[in-house]
Amino acid sequence: MNYKHFILLVCLVAFSSCKKEVHLNKVEGKQINISDSLDIDQAVEDFIKPYRDHVNANLDSVLTYAVDTYSKGDGEYNTAIGNMMADAVYEQSNPIFKGRTGEDIDFVLLNHGGIRAIISKGNVTTRTAYEVMPFDNSTVVVKLKGAQVKELIDYLVKAKRAHPISKLNIVLDVNGNFKSAGLNGQNIDFNKTYNVATNDYLYNGGDRMDFFKTNDSLYVLDYKIRNVLIDYFTKIDTLNPVIDNRFIQLKN
Repeated sequence: MNYKHFILLVCLVAFSSCKKEVHLNKVEGKQINISDSLDIDQAVEDFIKPYRDHVNANLDSVLTYAVDTYSKGDGEYNTAIGNMMADAVYEQSNPIFKGRTGEDIDFVLLNHGGIRAIISKGNVTTRTAYEVMPFDNSTVVVKLKGAQVKELIDYLVKAKRAHPISKLNIVLDVNGNFKSAGLNGQNIDFNKTYNVATNDYLYNGGDRMDFFKTNDSLYVLDYKIRNVLIDYFTKIDTLNPVIDNRFIQLKN
């Protein structure tokens, strides 16, 4: 071994003997509050602005006009905004369902808690639809036997809450007990099977609506409730829903 090789070997041995293993013992972090006090990165802002302006222009496009302000707290058993939503689901979804199956939707059931904002008097925009329905819930149609429809009605009678319904009529007596339920002016036949439109959240047991679990068939329409509203708003000139007699309690 020559001198140079010897020096190189000594250096390698020395380096190896001095090498230490490093282990991660802990990770530390700190909270950074995001507020108006943070400096704006102008380069990032300039990059984002065209996209933000495009999104806002779409969201603020006027679809229809509301003659009044509508809230889900306006009625006891049914509300104007809830009636509008359930009717919109029927009107927009039934042609799709019938085109695929040759059958009609018999009635619609949505949930009171799914209405997340009011509709204010004035211009109704795409943003309004996102505010009322910020979730990605989609329309499904479920075939329910009469026994499950009875459970559905019992649920609504017990809840005594303005869950949006369409094409279904429920009447309570003066004491708040079940009196009758009908479709298109005829009493429900609990020996029949009915096509019920709802959203996928309720179908999966949301709001403890377990009666959807026992069903004959499920049809997924790939149609978000939010898009139902947008399409419905687009085709009407004026939004003027009302509280009606689809779910009532007799006074005397």
